[in-house]
Amino acid sequence: MKGIILIGFMGAGKTTVGKLLSKETGLEQVDFDEEIVKEIGMTIQDYFALHGEEAFRERETELLGRYLNHNKIVSTGGGIVLRLENRELLKQMAPVVYLKTKPEVFIPRLKQDQSMVRPLVVSKTAEEIKAIFNSRIPFYEESASLIVETDNRTPEEVVEEILESI
Repeated sequence: MKGIILIGFMGAGKTTVGKLLSKETGLEQVDFDEEIVKEIGMTIQDYFALHGEEAFRERETELLGRYLNHNKIVSTGGGIVLRLENRELLKQMAPVVYLKTKPEVFIPRLKQDQSMVRPLVVSKTAEEIKAIFNSRIPFYEESASLIVETDNRTPEEVVEEILESI
């Protein structure tokens, strides 16, 4: 089986779905946020504070390039689609699955998730988070070869749809 790339906003379930896909397919799962934290030796929040968002996005692009032709389940960061270069790389990868999730679903997840502080939303209101999400929707849709709605569905149901569709 060929690898699968998961894209979507923070809190869409990319890591959770990626782990389940890995279990179902036997392919190794790679989580970009975890990989970057290992490489930089600090939290993403600390990296943002020291080096800024652009330096972080550069690391994401480097990582994406490394996984261009690997047969792995890849859970990307929510902002991977912001750079044109990344969207072009994603178009060379297949399948790229956009886990489409409404703000009403992902905002409570973000507020509950204490495992990873997300620097772009840590001090934002729900309306500000929605604005960030809305600005990214066209990029997610442009980059995806498959769009899977995740609202009111279990991760297992999402995995089932992905595997049936590819």
